[in-house]
Amino acid sequence: MLIDSHCHLDRLAEEKTAEALSPVIERARAAGVKRMLCVSVSQDGYQQMKQMVTPFDEVVLSCGVHPLDIADGFDKDWLLEQAKDPRVVAIGETGLDYYYSKDAIEAQQQAFAEHIDVANALSKPVIVHTRDAREDTIEILKQGQGVNGVLHCFTESWEMAKAALDIGLYISISGIVTFKNAESLRDVVRKLPMDRLMVETDAPYLAPIPYRGKQNQPAYVKEVAQYVADLKGVRYEALCEQTAANFHTLFKL
Repeated sequence: MLIDSHCHLDRLAEEKTAEALSPVIERARAAGVKRMLCVSVSQDGYQQMKQMVTPFDEVVLSCGVHPLDIADGFDKDWLLEQAKDPRVVAIGETGLDYYYSKDAIEAQQQAFAEHIDVANALSKPVIVHTRDAREDTIEILKQGQGVNGVLHCFTESWEMAKAALDIGLYISISGIVTFKNAESLRDVVRKLPMDRLMVETDAPYLAPIPYRGKQNQPAYVKEVAQYVADLKGVRYEALCEQTAANFHTLFKL
């Protein structure tokens, strides 16, 4: 079973309707994608995202606010209420991103900790975005009292991957692994244990080779899975089966 563990389906159609999204879902089905996790990044956009994907049984949701979007609004009580929906299988995406601005570090850290609080209260995992914030990300996760989750679109060092694995997290790999300049990431992927690994597109961003430069979509997770299977020296089918099992374990499906 092939699964796209992280995508933003609401950003793949100009018209924010299920009808406009339908061709994207059909292409994913044709590529063998059996399930997709549509990930929330903003409080204001959550309801529209939810409405767009509601007709598609293979799509599950997360609920949360991206660290670069918290300035536009984040309310912990709102998150707690919305995330009680049984179709919401994860909290986030949350985390820390110091790459673009270091002006809002404290606000990002507070929001990250509050996402973790909600995740623990609802017994749901967190989807973690991290960029240029390795030590703080791991430290806040450690303070989360056993929170489970995944570092999505992983591009960091083996040392950070090992620290995340040691506290029980999963690692998700995107199409970046196929890029010419991603040899250090490929080295990390070769070391990752199969039982903690997932694959994703992060669509509409970061399309893998041979689609780089085009709008990414869940159908292209097949390219990521094949590339990762080759790196790991395992059959494509085995990689799909294991990453699907990991997905279902983490998100309790």
